[in-house]
Amino acid sequence: MRPKGPSVSAIAAENISKHWTTADGQVRAVDGLSFAFDEGTLNVLLGPSGCGKSTTLRLIAGLEPADQGRILIGGRDVTRLPPAQRNIAMVFQSYALFPHLSVAENIVFGLRVRKVRDAEREVRLKRVAGLLGLSKLLDRKPSQLSGGQQQRVALGRAIIAEAPVCLMDEPLSNLDAQLRQEMRQEIRQLQRELGITMVYVTHDQVEAMTMADRVILLNAGRIEQNGTPVDLYETPANIFVARFIGTPPMNLLPLAEGAGGAVIAGTTGPLVAGAELSAATMGVRPEHVALGRETGVEAQVETLEYLGADSLITCRIGAHAFAARVAGRTGLASGDRTRVSWAPGAQHFFDGVKGARVDLEPSHHGATMFA
Repeated sequence: MRPKGPSVSAIAAENISKHWTTADGQVRAVDGLSFAFDEGTLNVLLGPSGCGKSTTLRLIAGLEPADQGRILIGGRDVTRLPPAQRNIAMVFQSYALFPHLSVAENIVFGLRVRKVRDAEREVRLKRVAGLLGLSKLLDRKPSQLSGGQQQRVALGRAIIAEAPVCLMDEPLSNLDAQLRQEMRQEIRQLQRELGITMVYVTHDQVEAMTMADRVILLNAGRIEQNGTPVDLYETPANIFVARFIGTPPMNLLPLAEGAGGAVIAGTTGPLVAGAELSAATMGVRPEHVALGRETGVEAQVETLEYLGADSLITCRIGAHAFAARVAGRTGLASGDRTRVSWAPGAQHFFDGVKGARVDLEPSHHGATMFA
């Protein structure tokens, strides 16, 4: 039994940066990031293209040298160590399988390089192949496998090393939608069974929300928010997070001063918040919107998309587009006028200039016409 001692993060980054010099000047790909991941958790680096997520992963892996800061794995400073000395496994977007080797030979290739004994290799191969459903495919070549099977082989090659940390860079982007969903579930289950610490890079918020214990949302090389999927969805730190998380994205409406409180800019009412929020931006998620009630904000329907289980309705409130996601079909048509409403607790408020979240006392949430 391991003696109890101070808690050590599986991976920690302390003010790490990576800058590139181009003809246009210096590009700050990663700009002073600090974070820590607990042992045995699945952590996602999320963000749009060019935000620095893959560069951050490469800094953890040692594939790129950090310009400043420290990287610790298991409490050990690995900032200046090469990848082979960091005790990590890696899976990339391209499966990078050897076409002339069988599935079994691809999986155990790293163990052969490290001169692991034959008997040990066979034991590990049998276990990994069983975990990944590859036991009947071990004699095949990669060209004889489907995309999902090739991805499983790449996973097998990583986890057979039995490293405590596994880094994955957009591993599912080459797969179709249904297979991506299946592989998300398999990777999550595998990570839990093995108890490894995983860092997973993706631009797909669905992957992040469904898989992660912790999400770091990056933008322009900086952290916009670091928290659980629930944190990012229910309490977005700023407008960028609010718009990035959620499908369709959160509605954001500028507010203006009205008679006795704040109204949506370009309308005369009804009131949607207290007067102290007259210069703020209000956010409401489309799935929290109700249509057709007597109270609410008047809106004109522009487009409707019927998706079976629900419908997406795009409306216009004054000069602002506004989306609603409601169950089933609606009796509305393009050009109809309706009213949109939401529960007081469904409103989010952001600073009208800086975009940072504005948290209110609970009593203020009910001080609108939707109470």
